[in-house]
Amino acid sequence: MATSGGRSESSKSSAARLAMMELANMMSVPMSLNAVVTLKVPDAIWDGGANTPLSAAEILSRLGRPVPPADPDNLQRILRMLVAYDVFREHPARKYSLTEIGQTLVAAGEEGLSYGAYVLQHHQEALVRAWPLLHTAVEDPAEEPFVRANGKSAYGYYGEKPEMNELMQKAMSGVSAPFIEAVLDGYAPGFAGIRRLVDVGGSSGACLRSIMERHPNVEEGVNFDLPEVVARAPNFPGITHVGGDMFQSIPSGDAIFMKWVLTTWTDDECKLILKNCFIALPEGGKVIACEPVLPEEIDSSSRTRALLEGDIFVMTIYRAKGKERTEEEFRQLGLAVGFSNFRAFYLDHFYTLLEFQK
Repeated sequence: MATSGGRSESSKSSAARLAMMELANMMSVPMSLNAVVTLKVPDAIWDGGANTPLSAAEILSRLGRPVPPADPDNLQRILRMLVAYDVFREHPARKYSLTEIGQTLVAAGEEGLSYGAYVLQHHQEALVRAWPLLHTAVEDPAEEPFVRANGKSAYGYYGEKPEMNELMQKAMSGVSAPFIEAVLDGYAPGFAGIRRLVDVGGSSGACLRSIMERHPNVEEGVNFDLPEVVARAPNFPGITHVGGDMFQSIPSGDAIFMKWVLTTWTDDECKLILKNCFIALPEGGKVIACEPVLPEEIDSSSRTRALLEGDIFVMTIYRAKGKERTEEEFRQLGLAVGFSNFRAFYLDHFYTLLEFQK
């Protein structure tokens, strides 16, 4: 039998078929994550930091779900699958604790933030309906799959569904909390000299609050987002919530901060957003944009996979031609609207901080 590098052709074909079977069944992973977060399994195991290994039946008991009708066997099956993805750790007698990855799903702090809300937000019924239509983004990108599935844009849909808008805010706050710490630690000099800071797409205003608490020189914060978003934002000292449309105009400030905004729009739309930022800034002012930045060369690292998966999520849910970009692509967007200086700071496993200076 012909061989290549010590492996038979049939062995390679078998491995390829196995790999494709794993890819075809990959939906089991995010939906299982969604299930354990919905059931509050991570919080039940964590129990204030104890992280004591528990059986599926013990987890259900701690959650106040009587057996029956709750089924510990089915929960155990879900947990075992997620053990294979290093979310849970399996101990003797089929007991389970949280790995470091699993601990990101645990509610923490006064606001109970975690990546759990991010998991739930991504797998709501309206979003899931869009995925079988992903191929239409190739056939005709004039309309994203979410619109085809739901009859309106994701942002419009959120605006009409208070519970979805609330979950979106919680999801973004949960993802932002650890990242903003990296920004505050790694970009501290960048906030010097800023008195009035505008956060475009600031949602609840939580990121802006964190920046102002760490940098007292930022005396005035403006949380700028859609009217229906800021209408539900909590009050924070020194922060004014302003509703509006960033494609029309942006409030003036010494600097403009934005996180995961440019990613969801087309090149022309990004140029319009950045142009409105340019108009709102004084000479020497700057845009500080936190965005996922794609590598020039693709590899199989967790970071690259997470970035590329996020790119397809944007294509499916928000804009068929919205996208994540490379550092050079972001540089060209800034130069096209008049920004003369551009720098990139790699501060986090996922996000990059981009600085466009006028």
